[in-house]
Amino acid sequence: MPTAPNPDSPPGSVSHPPAVIAGFSSWLLDALDFFLVTFTLTSIAKEFHKSDAEIAIVITMTMICRPIGGFLFGLLADRYGRKIPLMVNMSAYAVAGILTGLAPSYTALLVIRAVFGIVMGGTWGVGTSLAMEGAPAKHRGLLSGLLQEGYAAGNVLAAILFFFFHGLGWRMLFILTGVPAIPLVLYIGVCVHESAVWKRAAASVARPSWAAQLTEVARHWKLLFYLIAFMTMMMFASHGTQDMYPTFLQRDWKLHSPELAAITAISGLGAILGGVVMGHFSDRKGRRVAIVTAFVLGVLVIPLWAWAPNIYLLVAGAFLMQFMVQGAWGVIPAHLAELSPNSVRALVPGFAYQAGGVIASSAPFVEALYAKKTSYATAMAFTALGVFVLAGIMAALGRERHGQQFESEM
Repeated sequence: MPTAPNPDSPPGSVSHPPAVIAGFSSWLLDALDFFLVTFTLTSIAKEFHKSDAEIAIVITMTMICRPIGGFLFGLLADRYGRKIPLMVNMSAYAVAGILTGLAPSYTALLVIRAVFGIVMGGTWGVGTSLAMEGAPAKHRGLLSGLLQEGYAAGNVLAAILFFFFHGLGWRMLFILTGVPAIPLVLYIGVCVHESAVWKRAAASVARPSWAAQLTEVARHWKLLFYLIAFMTMMMFASHGTQDMYPTFLQRDWKLHSPELAAITAISGLGAILGGVVMGHFSDRKGRRVAIVTAFVLGVLVIPLWAWAPNIYLLVAGAFLMQFMVQGAWGVIPAHLAELSPNSVRALVPGFAYQAGGVIASSAPFVEALYAKKTSYATAMAFTALGVFVLAGIMAALGRERHGQQFESEM
């Protein structure tokens, strides 16, 4: 009879795979809900009699509220452990998705997506700290790429859901997103053990007061500010190449729902492969080298991605672009976890990740406005070029703690 995993087992033990599954699945569901807005943007705009740019503000609203979730859930996860906050987070996710489908007006939709932003903002930092604290150091980059690409997998799943069920209408699609969150919460409760690193750290010192915990966060202000600046560029790279891409396919290429969903799904597969490949590459060559390499190659792909002369090269460009963008992103969970001390490993990376998205939340809106004067292709191409260069520079100038043993910090 198999032995149940020991909740205090060391990093890389049999208790680790459920944590990776939980982190991957929770980030996948968040991305599924988020990207459904990009697929249904035109339908939502038509129902509420709004322009594409006005509906794009819904995406911006979600991103603006994500740092609130990163801070609140990160604070709870560093104080009470990773597992319970993640369960609460995913329960709230289910409610937010259903309410989106029931939104009676544009104003109500903005409010609901703001609440979803708080929920989404809390997921990454908690799930990443839970998974990365158990990962064996020599394979941390590979598992980081797998974990992060839950985001790309969510994009693919959104494309598949839209492809097969767009006839149900955008409201029903959002209601359906809440269904898989229920078994995930049960899975986390039954199969996932608390982080052994967090438990040993918590056992070694008395639980600090709330004021002392906030003081500990403030003590790492230099790291926090750097990560916020770095994540801002990373977010621009991601959202600048993804959020308005379905609209680009509709406006510039006149594609309909089936073709749009298929191309987006193919680009999502490129993203998943890129995250895993570059994450593994970072285990061998270092985190910063992997990130910079991905963005340099991304710059070379821009002409094919934005100005492909035919549909076949368009598909190839979509695949390669997301391979590079999410290849760089695949390194991020491991890189940020290694840079952050045990005491703030959920809050600092999670808050920085989401705070970086506040400025980057303007990307869809700016691209939509710029596209009115030129085209979506031109708007997205110049956005990608600028942020790839800046993100690569930020990565190169930062610190690195490749292979850091978390236990040694206690």
